[in-house]
Amino acid sequence: MKGFDKRKDQVKKIAMKLKVLIVFLILITSCKGVSQEKETSSETETQKTTAFAVQKTEAEWKKELTDAQFYVLRKAATENPFTSDLLDNKKEGVYVCAGCGTEVFKSATKFDSGTGWPSFYEEIEGNVAYDVDYKIGYKRTEEHCATCGGHLGHVFEDGPEPTGERHCINGVALKFVAKN
Repeated sequence: MKGFDKRKDQVKKIAMKLKVLIVFLILITSCKGVSQEKETSSETETQKTTAFAVQKTEAEWKKELTDAQFYVLRKAATENPFTSDLLDNKKEGVYVCAGCGTEVFKSATKFDSGTGWPSFYEEIEGNVAYDVDYKIGYKRTEEHCATCGGHLGHVFEDGPEPTGERHCINGVALKFVAKN
């Protein structure tokens, strides 16, 4: 009988371990993380679903833009911080999309955010469009030209008054037009 009782205890231990394993597996597979709720979007998807007024082939964009402009505007790349000639520009005028010339920011809304990219607290309404981007693992608001779809940068909610927004823009995606 001793052998039978010993065997019975071993079966009980195995059964308990199996129950714990099943509960653990149920917990693991039933957990719903934020990553499962993402509405992913990319520059390419945006351009496929949105008809922009200015549309060109990839070859046409490559011919018209510098390599850096092409990768930022058309491939949603990011230029290195503190490399833009526009970063310290204090002149009065307007910033336009380097891809199509659409006015996107007024110089009066530019401020020094200390981030290394030209920053503005307000866009020119109607000339900039937005999308959600998870490219670096968390939700960001992507900003692009409403006319050609060119990637400009991202908007964050840590800017100055009156909007509280920081439009963190790749300088290579912009051209500056001085006021006459």
